[in-house]
Amino acid sequence: MSSLGHQLATSVLVVGAGKSGLRAAIEVAEAGVAVISVHKRTADDIHTVVATGGSERAPVIPRSGSGDAWERHAADTLYESRLLADPRTAQIVAHHAAQAFHDMGRYGMRFDRQGDRGAARRQLGDRVYRRAAFTGEHTGLEVQRALRDRAKQLAIPVLSGVYVTRLLVDDGTVFGAYGFDVVDGSRYLVHADSVILATGGHTRIWRRTSSRRDENTGDSFRLAVEAGARLRDPELVQFHPAGLITPENAAGMLVNEAARGEGGVLLNNLGERFMTRYDAERMERSSRDRVALASYTEIKEGRGTQAGGVWLDLSHLPRETVLTRLPRVHQALLDAQRLDITRDPIEVTPTAQYSLGGVWVRPEDHSTDVKGLFAIGEASSGLHGANRLEENSLIELLVYGRITGRAAAEYSAMLASQQRSPAATRAAEADVSRLLAADGDQNVRALQRSVRQLMTERAGVVRDEAGLAAGLAELDEIEARMANVGVHIDIGGFQDLAYAYALRSTVLAARATLECALERRETRGCHNRSDYPGVDPDLKVNMVWSPTAGVRREPVPPIPTDIAELMYDVSADAELLEQEPAMRPPRQDRDHPDR
Repeated sequence: MSSLGHQLATSVLVVGAGKSGLRAAIEVAEAGVAVISVHKRTADDIHTVVATGGSERAPVIPRSGSGDAWERHAADTLYESRLLADPRTAQIVAHHAAQAFHDMGRYGMRFDRQGDRGAARRQLGDRVYRRAAFTGEHTGLEVQRALRDRAKQLAIPVLSGVYVTRLLVDDGTVFGAYGFDVVDGSRYLVHADSVILATGGHTRIWRRTSSRRDENTGDSFRLAVEAGARLRDPELVQFHPAGLITPENAAGMLVNEAARGEGGVLLNNLGERFMTRYDAERMERSSRDRVALASYTEIKEGRGTQAGGVWLDLSHLPRETVLTRLPRVHQALLDAQRLDITRDPIEVTPTAQYSLGGVWVRPEDHSTDVKGLFAIGEASSGLHGANRLEENSLIELLVYGRITGRAAAEYSAMLASQQRSPAATRAAEADVSRLLAADGDQNVRALQRSVRQLMTERAGVVRDEAGLAAGLAELDEIEARMANVGVHIDIGGFQDLAYAYALRSTVLAARATLECALERRETRGCHNRSDYPGVDPDLKVNMVWSPTAGVRREPVPPIPTDIAELMYDVSADAELLEQEPAMRPPRQDRDHPDR
């Protein structure tokens, strides 16, 4: 270590301080085990909620006497996953959701209430039962506030502005992490018995994304893989149909689905309400995947706007309806574009929103192939399959934050000795020093933009064999150019060094995505192959990837009979609306049709 370096030791290290990272750190601290959290952003700059007008709903809990049960929530999750979710993971999340609700109440979260019936519930996007507790239109922010407050009460050390470059591993066992301060460049060596990755997914590797600048670049994927872990289903990425195009600082910001649910219509540049061609029954209230595919097709076939979008129009609705039912959408567009949606349409385009796949983890505790290494939140995989129930991302991180935090604490407590490897530490230090000295003519940010462009063109909403193969060839060229990057430290600090590591993460995540998408020769959920438009029953498998073994097919465990019997489709009225729809009969073949 240099004289400016920091050397720390803890039982559990949490990389990431968003909601999943904080929840895990809280569980560790409440168990009386030492924990440190590190993240690359400043303390007041953590990703929370980006959906305009969004109600990121919180704990999913059945209402007593409604006929609902945790088993139905598990069945809904598996059905919507197009049968690719891990049944054990779905059961664990559904079964422990009520505990997550009570935990958040214990941390001081304020839920909306419904008289003397307790916490109010909202209906999941396309399911029958109202089971999602919420806090107005600010649930995600309220969850973040409650978790931050509890972390402060427990005096959990949170190190801001620390970029982790490598996990330290010896003989298949993690023993900490190495990184640097993005402002002054000082090095950090953190020894830890166990490490929890909570650094998000890889949606930033596409040109248009709801992720903010410099996050979700695939850091968790690279850190895990370089440590010896594998990825599962990185090709499965959810594209939201309505992301803003302009202005640049708001590009990718989501227009919540409630805008369609309240009667907003989608129009192409000919003024046609084009959803009649793709889902005449549901129209704009169709599933996210179907609407994103329809918008993409209109744009691709030349019926989009000049900027590459379509129009979402609410101007035909009564002004009072928009102001009372969609106040945050209305205000957000005024702030971002000075656009009054009661009079003018919104220009939107499909936007990469959520990584459904991620690091391969065990359903019991989200441990990985590497001893002592865990992954949670969007960094992990197993729950969502090829389509995500709207609320499951938030409930997943609360459930597994608790389970994984406890597992990491117990793993640390059972160790008889601490693993260490001076050679691994020296290798991590040398890697940073080598990159700092890089003085080539290739610009890191330009290369990253090239990756985002190729992923948008070759592996966007719709893919095919030729495009994916071309994307891999282009990625090879970019990797060759990376050997000549230049890293430049200036008055703004060491951010260019962080960009160089983010580029490595982006390239690894892009390769995993392209190779797995090439192998998944079918259309299932969010994965659209124009050359394989149908569902292939033989591909009801997870694609597991590593740089050494490539893509391997892993069978999805069977769904328990009692859960399978609860799986059903719902009528079009269920999509996006707050009302009780009519159920269709349970499907006999249990195979989910793409809508």
